[in-house]
Amino acid sequence: MWYDTRGQGDPLVALHPGGAGVDSRALAPTVAALARHFRVYTPEQRGHGHTPDVAGPITFELMAQDTITFIETVIGGPVHLLGCSDGAILALTVALRRPDLVRRLVFAAGVFHRDGWQHGVLDGDPPDFLRPGYGEVSPDGIGHYDVIVAKLDTMHAHEPSLTHDDLGKVACRTLVMVADDDEVRLEHAVDLYRSLPDAELSVVPGTSHGLLVEKPELCNMVITEFFTKDPVPTFAPIRRAASR
Repeated sequence: MWYDTRGQGDPLVALHPGGAGVDSRALAPTVAALARHFRVYTPEQRGHGHTPDVAGPITFELMAQDTITFIETVIGGPVHLLGCSDGAILALTVALRRPDLVRRLVFAAGVFHRDGWQHGVLDGDPPDFLRPGYGEVSPDGIGHYDVIVAKLDTMHAHEPSLTHDDLGKVACRTLVMVADDDEVRLEHAVDLYRSLPDAELSVVPGTSHGLLVEKPELCNMVITEFFTKDPVPTFAPIRRAASR
């Protein structure tokens, strides 16, 4: 896996959104802010960005294993984990499979089950601007672009398929972030928040699926506070009252 690093401090792994032609460049405003507090690692998944494709399918489970191996090999210990869109699904899968490697998790604009996407979001062809972006950095060359599109279409037709029982096993403190006009159904994000044992919810007003770049200052403030501060005592807990 190709990766870059920025900043100093405790390790934080940032997982980019999915799609052919999408890579860690999509997280640039978030990474720049987090690098003031953390050593930020931005690995790129198989078939994305600078990382070559491999024979066979692309799945969230395979990418999660790639990411687990990356954390074990390059970092060697538990990390804070941030994921956006497909990267959020991947981050949640890593936290579920290897809870010992994840300290805190930010899950931004993703789904735990494919039914959580708004109707029609996954239909049609990718935007035209993604093709040249893929060709700029992919070691497989622009001619491989349509192969990645097909692999990801197959993945999205069947995945993710995590259950509420799966969510109940996620051990780390988690921040669920979603836009108020997201490609993720708001009801699905609330369902995720309520199903995780230790979760907080942030609905970012006036944003879409690109919330991290549409309101970077607001999102970066919320994310940084979550990673750097402990939960505050609340005056009138309802959902969290049972944990006291």
